[in-house]
Amino acid sequence: MTTDSLLRQAVAHHQRGAFADAEALYAHVLQHDPANFDALHLTGVLARQRGDAQRALELIGRAIALDGTRAIAHCNLGAAQQDAGCDGDALASYERALALQPDYPLALCNRANALRRLGRVDEALDGYAAALALSPRYPEALCNRALALQELGRHDAALDGFAAALAARPAYPEAVNGAAVSLLATGDTEGALQGFDRALQLRPGYAEAWCGRGGLLLYAGQPEAALDSWHHALAARPGYVRAQLGLANTLRALGRNEAAIIAYRQARKMGADAATVDYLLAALGAGAAPPASPPDYVAALFDGYAPRFDRHLVEELRYRTPSLLASLLQRHLPDSAGNGNGFDVLDLGCGTGLCGPHLRPLARHLGGVDLSRAMLARAGELGVYDELACAGIEPYLRDSDRQWDVLAAADVLVYIGDLDALFGAARQALRAGGRFAFSVEVLDSSKEEHKEERKAEAGYALRPSGRYAHATAYLQRLVARHGFAVLALERCTLRQDSGVDVAGLLAVMARD
Repeated sequence: MTTDSLLRQAVAHHQRGAFADAEALYAHVLQHDPANFDALHLTGVLARQRGDAQRALELIGRAIALDGTRAIAHCNLGAAQQDAGCDGDALASYERALALQPDYPLALCNRANALRRLGRVDEALDGYAAALALSPRYPEALCNRALALQELGRHDAALDGFAAALAARPAYPEAVNGAAVSLLATGDTEGALQGFDRALQLRPGYAEAWCGRGGLLLYAGQPEAALDSWHHALAARPGYVRAQLGLANTLRALGRNEAAIIAYRQARKMGADAATVDYLLAALGAGAAPPASPPDYVAALFDGYAPRFDRHLVEELRYRTPSLLASLLQRHLPDSAGNGNGFDVLDLGCGTGLCGPHLRPLARHLGGVDLSRAMLARAGELGVYDELACAGIEPYLRDSDRQWDVLAAADVLVYIGDLDALFGAARQALRAGGRFAFSVEVLDSSKEEHKEERKAEAGYALRPSGRYAHATAYLQRLVARHGFAVLALERCTLRQDSGVDVAGLLAVMARD
């Protein structure tokens, strides 16, 4: 048989998924013609489809060395580079493909994917639009554009995009899963669960959908059902860090601490963020507690929690801290504000803005700062803040030249153990006579926790919940050290956890 006829047979096998037969024929061609561009290129494509990105890079690279004028080869090289985690190299390959063939929808879509992975989401949206201008019913471009919108928090627009992708390709598991993620983000937990289940019907080994399902069930108070999902995810993709962390978190929620410790350590070996894992291990008593929660952990926690944060806290955990703190603060404000029109107030760790409506009547200017962009987006929708900033609260106070009359921190200091730097930054950011109002979980509220307090020589302790509790004596030492006066220090119930009241302290301090 001629080389051309062998190649035609190989491509036919390749297209119907008979990879072994296709590879044998490609190899036969290369035995007779080692410099055959098509056989090298297509063997590289086949290697990528089998998950061997390095072999794909080698073979497609050899093909391009023979003939660098084929746009499709540059496009496939870019895909292999993305598989290998080399997004910058992939972007360059897609741009070479487009220089050779500007009206190439696949290269436009893939270039947009690389831009999205590099964090250049707005540019990625332009790329998807260019691909769709050439091919309006291109399913991958529609789906990936929706994923980009999802990353920007534009979930309604993302849902429209996933619907368009499914109209073009009804059995499209990535689009079904993506829609489920956005449904969850908009608070539709029932629709999201149906979506994850539908994605798993289409692709039973879809690890991302198992993880989405597991996370939903965990937050819905069904940890045993969540465990099953994490196990399925790990069976589908062994070594998947997201699934391993989900498994560990669920074991911790179930109180199975020894198993959780083992699971967290395994997640660390798999490549999970070391600071986050060490922090969670410390919460279980398997390591020294850091002085504060890792910022990336807090941001990720609340970015994922944002859609159901308000309902979960208020309806399920009976969360009352914002109203209690604002009421106590109001009783201890100066008789008059600087210009008679209210105070300059900063809501520290503002989250979705639960404190905002309570603080707004006191403020001539109300600011908010938080680590979670998803939380800030929801806070902005309230229309009660004059400004919002995405930052850690202590660096924000320390690095800003602005001064405030009131700093309020409701349910925020539970993510900071050592409060010394924060008290110093608060003093710096407050005008003379300004008020610092905050809540903490109290460390010395029961006989059992007196023992915990004695263990915590620093005056704070990290609990299995992943939240810090602080001793009254520790707060009083900080007040004296940083030139504050105690105006109020009251015990209260902050919320419930598993049906049990969480004891706390509400404080209002005045700067001298």
